[in-house]
Amino acid sequence: MFIADTHSDTLYSIGVDGCSFNETCITADRLRRGGVTLQTFALWSGRKGPDGNFEEIAAAEYAAVETLKAAGLKQVDDPADAKDGDSCFMLSFEGCEVFQKGLSAVGEWRERGIRMGALVWNNQNLFATPAKRNADEGLTELGVKTVHEMQRLGIAVDVSHLNEAGFYDLFRKGHKPPMASHSCCRALCDHFRNLTDDQIRMMIQYGGFIGVNFYPAFLSADKQADSVTIAQHIDHICQLGGAEIVGFGSDFDGIELFPEDVRHPGEMGNLISALREYGYSEEAIRAIAGENLLKYYERIG
Repeated sequence: MFIADTHSDTLYSIGVDGCSFNETCITADRLRRGGVTLQTFALWSGRKGPDGNFEEIAAAEYAAVETLKAAGLKQVDDPADAKDGDSCFMLSFEGCEVFQKGLSAVGEWRERGIRMGALVWNNQNLFATPAKRNADEGLTELGVKTVHEMQRLGIAVDVSHLNEAGFYDLFRKGHKPPMASHSCCRALCDHFRNLTDDQIRMMIQYGGFIGVNFYPAFLSADKQADSVTIAQHIDHICQLGGAEIVGFGSDFDGIELFPEDVRHPGEMGNLISALREYGYSEEAIRAIAGENLLKYYERIG
């Protein structure tokens, strides 16, 4: 089975915090044990966002990519290049502050393998406003230009952390459907980081993608979660009509709380089992596990 995960913060742990690849939540062995074919590793801009040393952080995280390769993981430029049974990875940005120096930077990082990018993390920057700040400030003019360049080059625009006004701007002013690399459902857990049903329906209508986050604080009001709780959020998206756009977006190495039985990628099988127990067919599970992501990238070119 092709299993894909669209978000993790492992490169920050290795490149900035100085952890070894055996000390992180995601390890090469756990990816293999969990049958994860394609793991996305984010280059996070850091807690201070545009006020921090984001260029140096990105450089350190990118240098840490060599650690992944040394452990036997293969970098791919397109999800379709990852084959079932392999252990592959793709790169993303969580906070696109490095693009603030000019549109040419988008192309430079695309050549290095970036295939998705969240304009903001929790800090406002020159492009957009995060959901943590408010819901009603849209994309800036520079933000729209940057989105157009990202989409032209095949970089998926990631709405996780983006506020609602910015989210809807992407559909009004962008050219291709965005994705949410690691987000849950606000109808099931009322957190500002989660997507409303209207946002989910918009993603469905335009052929976006949603990777459901494994963070218990986004899954449940009491911060208690397991594989069934994750399956509930996946099922909610499916019930809204999103069976063809939903997948996994763990946020491993970026979260301090874990679902009881999905604490690392080696336990991904427990989530697959939970979906089976929920009544999902093997065909539907294959779609959720990874095939939906493959088709999303076909849609955005």
